[in-house]
Formats: sequence, structure tokens, C-alpha cells
Amino acid sequence: MRADRLLSIMLLLQTRGLVPAAELAERLEVSVRTVYRDVEALSAAGVPVFAERGRNGGIRLLAGYRTDVTGLTADEARALFVLATDGTHDALGLGGAIGSALRKVMAALPAPHRPEAERTSERILVDPVRWTKGPAAPGPADLGELQRAVFDDRRLALRYRHSGAAEPSAYTVDPYGLVSKAGVWYLVADVDGAPRLFRADRVVRAQATEEPVRRREVGLGEVWGVLRDQVERQRDDVRVTARVRRRRLDMLLRIHAASLIGPPTEDGPDHVLVEFGFAVVDAARTLLPFGTDVEVLTPPAARRVLARAAADTVRMYADG
Repeated sequence: MRADRLLSIMLLLQTRGLVPAAELAERLEVSVRTVYRDVEALSAAGVPVFAERGRNGGIRLLAGYRTDVTGLTADEARALFVLATDGTHDALGLGGAIGSALRKVMAALPAPHRPEAERTSERILVDPVRWTKGPAAPGPADLGELQRAVFDDRRLALRYRHSGAAEPSAYTVDPYGLVSKAGVWYLVADVDGAPRLFRADRVVRAQATEEPVRRREVGLGEVWGVLRDQVERQRDDVRVTARVRRRRLDMLLRIHAASLIGPPTEDGPDHVLVEFGFAVVDAARTLLPFGTDVEVLTPPAARRVLARAAADTVRMYADG
């Protein structure tokens, strides 16, 4: 709708200042000519908007002009209140700020939309933490220190404990930002110009240095996408096929959903076949607690891992 587009132009200009017409056209998915027509319409309606010509020109609002109109639809208002329930603001020390911001949004909403927005926070809760979340590493650094380094554009000195390592390792990193995935916070940073991922709960100590950050000319989203793809590919390095008793399937899928490759397939009245992707063959040990309800069929190396683990367990208790 044109009214929504006009409001979007005002809010973008109010936030960004001078914006090239081509950028506005790309964001709004219209032509540059349409953008200029919309600017003329805003000007005719009394909005002090004008175009600056030239190489570095664009569209801008008169300095100091602001609009209090939110322009939110009922669905947009509900979306904001759902977003506020995911817990990430509390982890960043912004729990009070998001509450205050939403109260201001609520006050600015058209009266017919307010009851729906209020009911959203009462009827929908987003809990991003997985059931199988493990304990945090001992002595993790304050997430706030990571956040400060990210926003201050400073290099960061880390002491980081890798999984299974007895002692933490030292790094000097160039942070891009923080990412929350399934309730776990990650620091995305470069180490010697190469992208790396650090779990925040394994950072033993973090200290921002006086040196400015030395990031490459890429954004957080792009770097995170590369690292996420690397993790996904590693997960599929070892494919394990197992025959699962149907009555334990739901529990197995809840615990190992992140490792599942494709849906289960039928294998008779009482069993299904399930394929998992693990980074290393030793990860097949995680299937051992299901006992005879889960039989690993392939690869042979995974069967040997489970056989050794089961034999070690038998010997341990037999000696007692």
C-alpha cells in the first residue's frame, strides 16, 4: 500500500538522515521514479522532505523534524511483543530497556490495536533454551564485557576453554558481534583474519584492549553464515544409520533432533530407520543410553565404538 510506503520512507529518513534514492528504491522494492513521486507526495502533505542533487546527494528530512506516528499494524504490534519474550534482552542487560520501549510503543499504538498487543505477551512465550542444554563452563566471563568490546569496536583479549581441554587458550580477536542461537550465545570474531566462533559460556576471561578492531569489510550476518555452514558440514562428516524401536522414537528425536538427517523411514511394524550426522565417529556413544532400543547398523566404525563403550561399562561394574 502506498500509505505504508510513505510512512516507511519517513521512518527511514528519520533514522538514517540522508539516504540515496536508489537505496530507498531497493529497500521498498519500487523504482527510483516512484521514490521521487512519493517524496513529492510527502512534501505536498506538509512533511519537510527534500532531495539533494549531486554525486553524494539523496533524500533527507529537514533537520530536527520527527514524527510520533508509529504506523504499526495489529500484526506488526503483536510481532514486537512476541520478540520481547525470547530472553535475549535480559542476557544483554537490556531487560528493563525493552520493557520501557514496549510501554512507549503501546502508548503510541492506535487504541484498537492495544488489546491484541497486550494479549500477545499473555498468550505466547518463546523459550529459546533447548531441553538438553548442558551446564555452563566454570567461571565464564560476563557477557557484558563481550558486548562492550563489540560496540566500542575494540580488539578483545580472550582466555577461552575449548571442549575437553584442561587449560584455557589465549586469543586476541577482532569481534564482529554476538549471536544467540537456541539459547546459546556466541562471539563471532576474526583471529588473524580468519573467522572463528567462540561460545560465550566458555570464555574464562575477556578484556577489551585499547587497539581498534581490525575487521574485514564484511558484516556480522555474512560471517555468521559462513561459520554456521562450516558447523553444519562438520556435523554431517560421519553418517550413522540406526534401527530404532518405535516406542523410543519420540524421546530419541527430542534429544538428538539437531543431529537428525531426514525423517525416519519404516522398517517393519515395531522399528524405524533413523540417519544421524555426527562430526566424529566417537559421537555415536551418545546413542548408548538407549540400550537395545537403538541398534547402530552403519558404519562399522560406529558399531565398534559402541561395542567398546558397552564392554568398558560391563567391566567397570563387574569389578565391583
